[in-house]
Amino acid sequence: MKVIDIPQSRSRIDLMRYLSVAEAKAFDRTAQEELGIPSLILMENAGRSVAEEAIKMLGGKKRVAVVCGVGNNGGDGLVAARQLLNAGKRVEVYLVGKVSKLKSDPKTNLGILRKMKQRISLARSVKELRDIKKADLIIDAIFGIGLKAEVRKPLLDIIRFLNQSQKPILSVDVPSGLEADTGRVLGMAVKARKTVTFVASKKGFFRGDGPEYCGRIVVRDIGITL
Repeated sequence: MKVIDIPQSRSRIDLMRYLSVAEAKAFDRTAQEELGIPSLILMENAGRSVAEEAIKMLGGKKRVAVVCGVGNNGGDGLVAARQLLNAGKRVEVYLVGKVSKLKSDPKTNLGILRKMKQRISLARSVKELRDIKKADLIIDAIFGIGLKAEVRKPLLDIIRFLNQSQKPILSVDVPSGLEADTGRVLGMAVKARKTVTFVASKKGFFRGDGPEYCGRIVVRDIGITL
């Protein structure tokens, strides 16, 4: 699987291929509709990539907290949680949002974790996240590249809490709360130590507040490349 590791340096922007949100979504549609790659396979490839980057960050440590939203970004996080369990890591999974709001593919992956007897904690507020301070690494899989609206409570408080935890954070595709085209912080955004993004970097990583929030950027493919 293709891996590109990009130091955050504006001087290298012109040397890199990056995508707008619209282009990234069009790429996903092409993979599914023209090439016939099921969305579940794309999610599986993305989640496996996240798990592999998480293992690198953990070194020999074991404890991972995966904080998932109800969209496809959260689905990537759920796949990563399963892959980390299979790798022998101690995983805590937190779902922010209502289970009833889960999209189809994330719901499938949540069901798999439950059949594996993995505990899923519903985090409606910061109170349910207190144990996250025991983790060696946090995976941020709350919001994806489609976020356009300002982050509101309780998610705003949850993101603030993650930032204040003083734990290394690995963000999935884009730090939650960062607008992926402009690099604007939508009220509150995760400050990641590393962002694992898919297919190509996103425009906002190098604009506005993007460089401050993305940390080190690692580009992984999802079974198909540009």
